[in-house]
Amino acid sequence: MKLRDLYRWIDLQPEIIQKLEIVEKELTPGQIEPYLERLQNRETAAAAYEQLKILFREDEDNLKMLYCHLECARRILKRYQEKQIPQTVYIDTMKCFTRFIAECEKKNGRMFFDRGWWTYRQISMNIFRIGELEYQFETFEGENVIGLHIPSDANLSKEAVDDSLKQAEKFFRTYYPGYQYEKYTCDSWLMSPILKTLLPEDSHIISFQKRFDIVQEDHENKEYVEWLFQVPEDTAYQELPAVTSLQKKVKELLLNGGKIGSAYGVAF
Repeated sequence: MKLRDLYRWIDLQPEIIQKLEIVEKELTPGQIEPYLERLQNRETAAAAYEQLKILFREDEDNLKMLYCHLECARRILKRYQEKQIPQTVYIDTMKCFTRFIAECEKKNGRMFFDRGWWTYRQISMNIFRIGELEYQFETFEGENVIGLHIPSDANLSKEAVDDSLKQAEKFFRTYYPGYQYEKYTCDSWLMSPILKTLLPEDSHIISFQKRFDIVQEDHENKEYVEWLFQVPEDTAYQELPAVTSLQKKVKELLLNGGKIGSAYGVAF
């Protein structure tokens, strides 16, 4: 598979493709090859990413980093095929790049790559998109667990989440039979107990929260500003957009001195 095939599969934005074609001509195999193999390995991906950050420190829009990540995504397809993981899982997982770039444009008013600190997980087969949710190999209190992540386009209805979890159990049983786990975890602003005071009982978010026991809260976490309002995290509360019912309620809470924070939940 060529990179352009990957771009087509994940519906990458034409503007980004044009810029990547320029970047491709600027980079040499000798410059980036030492890092690419390590980016595809769960054990070394984080360190390889940090080293590439230093190498590309003058790349303002992080397009060289994006190119490297997408080249790794192209290469990792072979490992998906060797394990006979369905192509749909591969495509859904790698569509994170397109989604993140769209989110970046909405938040900042232009397209660039701001999620390299996260996507090395996808290209090292540490995270998989299965149905509505993403699933990551993690540990909790020394035990293997599966960490759940909620993409911005996820449907959190009970039926959709049940279906995703059912698919995921079959996925890990089939393709990673040696990975033994009993628990799911989720660390997100969507797990914040404060949301129970702002949302109706039949809310999909509340329904999702009820699957977990909250074991830790972080009242100072402000990730919800970016995810809920789709603006930079340091945006003044008075300037937060308030269109949806939840946005209006959260903005009012913040202006009155309240906090949303985040929480870590465990499902047994």
